Amino acid sequence: MALLDFLKKRSSGSEEEMSFIDHLEVLRWHLIRSIIAILICAIVIFIFINDIVDRIIMAPTKPDFIAAKWFCWLGQKLHVASLCLNAADVKFQETAMTAQFISSFTIAFVGGFIVAFPYVFWELWKFVRPALSEKERRQTSGIIFWVAILFFIGVVFGYLILTPFMVNFYFNYKLSPEIVIIPLFSDYLENLIYTTVGIGLLFQMPLLVLLLAKIGIVTAQFLRKYRRHAFVVIITAAAIITPSTDPFSLTIVTIPLYLLYEASISVAAKVQKQDAEKENEEWS
Repeated sequence: MALLDFLKKRSSGSEEEMSFIDHLEVLRWHLIRSIIAILICAIVIFIFINDIVDRIIMAPTKPDFIAAKWFCWLGQKLHVASLCLNAADVKFQETAMTAQFISSFTIAFVGGFIVAFPYVFWELWKFVRPALSEKERRQTSGIIFWVAILFFIGVVFGYLILTPFMVNFYFNYKLSPEIVIIPLFSDYLENLIYTTVGIGLLFQMPLLVLLLAKIGIVTAQFLRKYRRHAFVVIITAAAIITPSTDPFSLTIVTIPLYLLYEASISVAAKVQKQDAEKENEEWS
């Protein structure tokens, strides 16, 4: 029923009535243009794949990584020794003949998605926008900007902060000095993708709450009531995301996630206020 209502609202925003097949055709072209944008960005990245691997992908594994220097400087100022990451200049291996070739395509397409993300969302938003009322369109006028900003902040946060801590922990955690760590590059790449793209998507929390509040699934009162429960969930998620379990490392991950939760409460409260004003206008 929700899908049918959405399609009816979307048709009302166009000059002529559209059938279900017409909506699918419109969506198909939005998706095709999004895929083309990702492919173009992926091709550009593939052309410079060697430099990207050496200077970007492998950078968090180096002792002289810029974020590692920042953390060490901060650790010296705060007298927190654990902030001085002592990861060695690690090496990776691959045991499959085609592994590096496949990894190059993975890097190209994931990188293409990251670069083209604002355009991809813009295409999807163009499909959704006709279903909104004029007031809802005004209220969401800057959504593409905020979606892109939050996504890129999350990607940078995962790359500069979480990834160095992840590498430092795993390469210094040893059951025995007789065990030599020579991991697969594909394993490292998979973790890097989850840490960057995953955090980028996780940073969309306020906008997701905005959508849920618009639908009426969540309210500001609900989020405030379960704030303590949410904090426990955030701490647990931070412990999973950050393998290093020292308090400062957990704090680095917990603070932005909790701030996003508080921002979500403000967003939900604003939506409720706007809905209440709309009801008052209708009654008056």
